[in-house]
Amino acid sequence: MKELIAKANILMETLPWIKRFYGKTIVIKYGGNAMVEEHLKKGFARDIIMMKYIGMNPVVVHGGGPQIGKVLEAMHIESQFIQGMRVTDSETMDVVEMVLGGKVNKEIVTNINLHGGNAVGITGKDGGLLKARKLEMTAINPDTLTPEIIDIGMVGEVESVDPSIIQGLKENNFIPVIAPIGGGLNGETFNINADLVAGKIAGALKAEKLILLTDIEGVKDKQGKLISTIDVQRVPDLINNGTISGGMIPKVNCCVEAIDAGVAKTHIIDGRMEHACLLEMFTDKGIGTAVARYKK
Repeated sequence: MKELIAKANILMETLPWIKRFYGKTIVIKYGGNAMVEEHLKKGFARDIIMMKYIGMNPVVVHGGGPQIGKVLEAMHIESQFIQGMRVTDSETMDVVEMVLGGKVNKEIVTNINLHGGNAVGITGKDGGLLKARKLEMTAINPDTLTPEIIDIGMVGEVESVDPSIIQGLKENNFIPVIAPIGGGLNGETFNINADLVAGKIAGALKAEKLILLTDIEGVKDKQGKLISTIDVQRVPDLINNGTISGGMIPKVNCCVEAIDAGVAKTHIIDGRMEHACLLEMFTDKGIGTAVARYKK
């Protein structure tokens, strides 16, 4: 009986959060180990389905870098990275679109549907969801000490978002699963960072939450302790003093941009933890690092 009462108490803890987020849009960037390990993939699918069944509107944006790398290797196409970005020529772009828009996207859709959900897979090219332009990357020339443009191919950035197709799917009770591929003004196809896509879509939808699944606990201080909350006003100082560094900088900046675009709250959480999304959404303490604009 004590175990049953304990379970009931856990359910009661979720009630205020379910009430608060009912009818709200939650954008989740899905990537890392959560997309690789079978028990985590199943757990993620169930998390998304539960969110939908209790009245929320989850929108999934996924990555797929490791999967792209494996296919390129199998095809004997060398992968090259500059400043963490995959150099994407036309041949590589064909593979990227095939893997992200086909294999990875449809696997996620199938997994959600197998567990009782109703998901539809799209790319940013479908319905004009994402208009993209070529990403301009610069680096300092060591000889002249002046900035110069580096061409990394068909890597893009989001120019604009038309969320009409997502709204249409929501109205028909579907869960959108989005591959981060955008279309250019002249019919080009661009590979776009999934974190950035998730942030831009969350902003366009004025989502209640943006959740970035990563392979680390969240942002940590210089002593290695997790920072549970960060006010957007503190971000520049935390970057300047080295607390936020490396690959965490673009993730946090993505959160800041989403907040500025109208997202209520953003979270960087550990996708290696089973049911990470539910733990963040429906528990009093939550997990990971929340980035928001906190009232004084």
